[in-house]
Amino acid sequence: MLLTVIAKIQTRNDTGDKVRAHLFNLVESTRKEKGCVDYVLCQDNDNPSVFIFYENWESKTDLDAHMKSPHFKKCFAEIDGLFDSEVHLLTELS
Repeated sequence: MLLTVIAKIQTRNDTGDKVRAHLFNLVESTRKEKGCVDYVLCQDNDNPSVFIFYENWESKTDLDAHMKSPHFKKCFAEIDGLFDSEVHLLTELS
């Protein structure tokens, strides 16, 4: 059963362009990772300081490996303190 992640990132002050660039750079490498089914980055049409990741992973182990990957750690080190986040881990009910 897939693990779905919905992550909301709200940038602080005028940091949206910097955060957007770093988040966007994360996408291509992540899509190549083991267990990554979907990795989609969206920007809110009404509030451009809000970004949403929609992700599907084959397992929690794959997601954990992603969060330990060098490109993930580098991205979030570069934008540390520039945003607030809310992350939801979801499992589909069938």
